Amino acid sequence: MTIPETVKNYLNKRSSDKWKLEWERKDGIENVVVVPAISEFENIKRLIESLSKNDEQILDKSFILFVVNNLSSSTEDVKGDNKKSIEFLSNLIFNKSSVLFSSTFINPNLKFGYVDASSKDNELDNKSGGVGLARKIGMDLALTVFDHASNKKKIVISLDADCVVENSYLPAINHSFNEWDLNAATIEFAHSSDSQSDDEAILCYEIFLRYYVIGLLFAKSHFAYHTIGSAFACDIEAYIKVGGMNTRQAAEDFYFLQKLAKVYPIYKINSTIVRPSARQSWRVPFGTGKSLMEFENGRRQFSVYDPNVFIVLKEWNELFDSDYALNPEVLLHKAKDIHLELYYYLIQKDFPAKWRKILENCNSERQLNYQRRNWFDAFNTLKLIHHLRDTAFPMQETVLALPKMFDLLNYDFKEDYDTQIEKNDIKKYLNALIKIENSFLNILLAENKLL
Repeated sequence: MTIPETVKNYLNKRSSDKWKLEWERKDGIENVVVVPAISEFENIKRLIESLSKNDEQILDKSFILFVVNNLSSSTEDVKGDNKKSIEFLSNLIFNKSSVLFSSTFINPNLKFGYVDASSKDNELDNKSGGVGLARKIGMDLALTVFDHASNKKKIVISLDADCVVENSYLPAINHSFNEWDLNAATIEFAHSSDSQSDDEAILCYEIFLRYYVIGLLFAKSHFAYHTIGSAFACDIEAYIKVGGMNTRQAAEDFYFLQKLAKVYPIYKINSTIVRPSARQSWRVPFGTGKSLMEFENGRRQFSVYDPNVFIVLKEWNELFDSDYALNPEVLLHKAKDIHLELYYYLIQKDFPAKWRKILENCNSERQLNYQRRNWFDAFNTLKLIHHLRDTAFPMQETVLALPKMFDLLNYDFKEDYDTQIEKNDIKKYLNALIKIENSFLNILLAENKLL
């Protein structure tokens, strides 16, 4: 199979040849699902079963790539679980054994491969290893799997081993990328839980996530999307252009999507749902699992940002996207009129001098727009929100903040839900936020003529 020069150049410059893909080469691959897995033996079987229920025609051109990984310092329990995963996947790929795993439904059209980043001499380094490196290993190797002669999109899909997917998962992603000519997208998600306490905690956490993205959508941010490692995808053009996945031990999804968003629109695929497990987890230092542990231990409260932070953010985004951006001094003066703490934040970031230097090197409107996104990116957006939270608008109890957000968005909550709603009826609040988020996204899709 001929690999294009752009792919070869990327692999030569940015990829490691330490880890090998174990697989039986298949032709016609257009979708590669990359799944990092650490101590996930039982979940791998469950994920495979859910993927097996996808349409056989789409399975025929899809490939599931597991990266079974651990650090050299990982416990023997973790390494033992990973060993079972590798044996299972190896039997599945090469021996076609169905005796030991007859309880797992596996569609014969489902194509697999795995990377051993777990056994001796293949383990991830304690200093640099983690989910970011595991995801990068898989995504880089995915570039060698595709049928590059195909004129269809070649799509790299990020998933996690603790998920299950719907039978529309692969068809929806494949159709959306090819029909709409997408370069990058997130995928709708809904965490699943096995206990009442976890269920309440994950509802709180999802409300926080949805509320934040809705605030960004209201503020017309270029970075208004969910950053969930198990629910995004991009084509190989975008993957290579932004330099591939990073190797961060956490928040790798946040920083990778930020790189994509500086160059491409990030759309959202709503026609299928990824269902990550709502489990407490030690695997990463923050994120879903860590947040659930904090809720359980009382270290995290059911609170969200004051809606006022998004009002300030909206006015700043509108100002920064205007022609006032061509004059740093005027821009700073007008930022002070929006809110004093916005002004102080820009001063702390040494904005006037840095932005003046950027302007001196901008030769076109396209360059200027890129530099706007590059300087005030997802990270700086979050930093501004945190600055406003710490100096002017403290976090608010969710049941108090949500009515204010609804008013800000002109959304009549009582029209959809009875007026007798209890303060702890958080499921109705979450459903309202999902409805609002989707209405924003439908407007954006229509504006870009994708509906």
